[in-house]
Amino acid sequence: MRFFMLFVALALACGVVRAEGESASNASRAAAASTAAASPASAASGNASGPEITLRTSDFRAAPPPPPPRAWINVPRVAGRITAKDLGLVINTADPYSVEVGEFYAKARKLAPEQILRTELPVVASLTPEQFQAFAETVAEHFGPEIQALALAWTTPFAVGCNSITGALAMGYDAELCTRTCSPSRRSAYFETATTRPFTDLHLRPSMLLAARDVAMAKAMIRRGVASDHTLGLRGAPPVNAWFVTTNDKARSVRSVLFPPAGLVRAAGIDVHTETTQALEDVSRVLLYQTGLVQVDKLDTIRWVPGALADHLTSTGGQLVGGTQMSAIEWIASGATASYGTVSEPCNHLQKFPHPQILLLNYVQGSSALEAYWKSVAWPQQGVFIGEPLAAPFAKR
Repeated sequence: MRFFMLFVALALACGVVRAEGESASNASRAAAASTAAASPASAASGNASGPEITLRTSDFRAAPPPPPPRAWINVPRVAGRITAKDLGLVINTADPYSVEVGEFYAKARKLAPEQILRTELPVVASLTPEQFQAFAETVAEHFGPEIQALALAWTTPFAVGCNSITGALAMGYDAELCTRTCSPSRRSAYFETATTRPFTDLHLRPSMLLAARDVAMAKAMIRRGVASDHTLGLRGAPPVNAWFVTTNDKARSVRSVLFPPAGLVRAAGIDVHTETTQALEDVSRVLLYQTGLVQVDKLDTIRWVPGALADHLTSTGGQLVGGTQMSAIEWIASGATASYGTVSEPCNHLQKFPHPQILLLNYVQGSSALEAYWKSVAWPQQGVFIGEPLAAPFAKR
């Protein structure tokens, strides 16, 4: 397999850092090691009025080795992307939001009538397994093999029991997971692949919810997605900014071990920033923002570019309405174009959240938001993907 060596010109090291196969506890230990400070015994000088201090060799402890430098990883080289002709749209006729947003999206992306399924679903946060099974069968019967991915024109339902609706549609409902939501879940065959034909090659249809607080917000998100196409990575254009943030919440900052090196990547038109802070404030031309917190503040000060991606590692960011933690919808409300969150307690397994480098490197190759996000999550059964799926700012004309 050929690999995408985006940054060869910069002579960056390409040590492979993967979420797959790495446990949360290992990641936590690695994160702890990276922040450990040297603590040799301090020497005290003699003092005329104080006791004489004799230092022994055993008083000095060897400092832990410094953490290894961050390095870019290899990801498969991608040629092409999922486009409007490959996308199916599902509209819930029982939901006025879904009807209006779905019709708007069909026009915005110029979808043909045969690409649209109108069906009736309960307008609830979570479907029962029986309700989901009937829905999944309707989807399978309606769409032919040419449809590679789906846009779901609603905010609710976003779950099927403890599974996300996007995870269940692509990989089948996993009832057993609901007895042990913190355990490893099914590995996605789509994770870190080169294919642009997931249904043809893997018999898997990734999907994304056109989710927002209301119709007006959903339409604004869709407009941003459409406007983003072919706008970035252009020669001579100013770079956009990718922010990877470590907070003081250690359990939710485990992804920091996967962050890329900071610095300008001129060939791709991105400037990578790794920051330790609770929240970014007053930053502009933001393409990507990843962090780990229950609640991310100051989102109203972020100036996004169309097509921006953003997510926060926390337990229930995918509970889009009625949750006790910040919903992924707050990223859309602030101006991002796509996001991700988990609908049930996943613990902080790295594999259940978007891998920072795989997400970014797929996006800058020209992949759509749907493809970049889906390929970056190894265990997506509990994670719901939201946003405008076809946004592709780095795609070539």
